[in-house]
Amino acid sequence: MPARPELTRPADAAIAAAMSRTLTALAALLQVLGDGEHTLNLVAERTDDTFVRAQADLSISTAPLRLAVLDEDDYCALRTLLVFALEGSTVRSAVLIATTATEPHPRACGWTVRNGWLHPMDTAELQQAVIPCPGAPAVRREVYDAPVLPRITDTDEEGPRG
Repeated sequence: MPARPELTRPADAAIAAAMSRTLTALAALLQVLGDGEHTLNLVAERTDDTFVRAQADLSISTAPLRLAVLDEDDYCALRTLLVFALEGSTVRSAVLIATTATEPHPRACGWTVRNGWLHPMDTAELQQAVIPCPGAPAVRREVYDAPVLPRITDTDEEGPRG
């Protein structure tokens, strides 16, 4: 008996549908975050009982329209992890937290993955999630209610969570 359950590869159609939802979710996320310097953190618990994390730093401006990604590899890793989180067959749970650089304290909001989409996280849960670990240097973040991300459904989507 293996120490951990094995991951089963999702069907290509399920991955394609989750990829489409990911692009839609990221576009909606960037729109609601608006102008500023943002850090996206995604943590997922896989069905084999391991945790996977991805982080990407972004700069958004709407006048003129601009998206700058600090590290393309980090953004690609975050996007890929979000695809598998939204697809759902290999990820048990996932949380995405967006931190925006503001004065006097950064602001944070978050979403949990449920039923193939990002849903606003309860602010009490988010407050617990952003508390620095004891003894670790960290900046205090002010939490706020995450906006609801509009979901545009694709009638061709297939998959267990689509």
